[in-house]
Amino acid sequence: MSTSVFLSGLRSQADYVFHPAKYNALKLHTAADTLPAPQAPVRDKFVQLSEVNMHYLVYGCGAQPLVLVHGNACDASALAEVAAYLANDYTVYVPESRCHGKSSKTDRITYHLMARDLKEFIEALGLESPIVIGHSDGAINAITLAADYPALPKAIIACGANSSPAQFKPYFTLFVKIGGISKNKKLNELMMTLPDFTPEYLARITCPAYIVSGQFDIMWNADTAFIAANIRGSDMAILKGEDHSSYIMRNGKKMYHLARKWLEGLE
Repeated sequence: MSTSVFLSGLRSQADYVFHPAKYNALKLHTAADTLPAPQAPVRDKFVQLSEVNMHYLVYGCGAQPLVLVHGNACDASALAEVAAYLANDYTVYVPESRCHGKSSKTDRITYHLMARDLKEFIEALGLESPIVIGHSDGAINAITLAADYPALPKAIIACGANSSPAQFKPYFTLFVKIGGISKNKKLNELMMTLPDFTPEYLARITCPAYIVSGQFDIMWNADTAFIAANIRGSDMAILKGEDHSSYIMRNGKKMYHLARKWLEGLE
């Protein structure tokens, strides 16, 4: 399922049309009888980092640590359902990023700073080679963590990341500029100015990576292919019929199946 070299050139107008074969289109299914019982959080705590007093929840008690990272203007509750299912297989940590939830509000926020926070969080809790799964801004944070600190994560799954604000579909850019998705001006400005993932930067990632987005996501599918093509050995999937959040925030069962199938392939 590794992405092909030809995808690295995706950015022409024709590539913004959905091509099921080119984009490794995948239809998610959930069968209730194959799902484990969802688990409740076992800990609700804070940890002091260099700049942030970070709030986090913990689910499960598996040997392998897994860190779930929420998106812009969200908090730990956004990924509660997928955390509850993954807790049957892993110890799941759901931190709240700076300027989000109950974590510290800081003057500055960038993806590099949030990746550094994640690094400090992982080190403070003594998590060895964690799997990191992120959604939206959390997916950008997961990619940034893996590029800035290549030896840290065991693997990443990035759901709904964009390589730059220029890759948003026009309707979403207009929506953010007119009303924003948050009352916090810094969070809206973050999305409209960053990230800036270049092929050279993405090539710094050495851990296994799964780059995922929905067929009807807020960024072009070609951008998902661009990110995946520039991470050596990565896997990619465009989820048929899904949008930016439908398969992870609004249906944690789908994300559980998606993550478990890919992660089992690494074991």
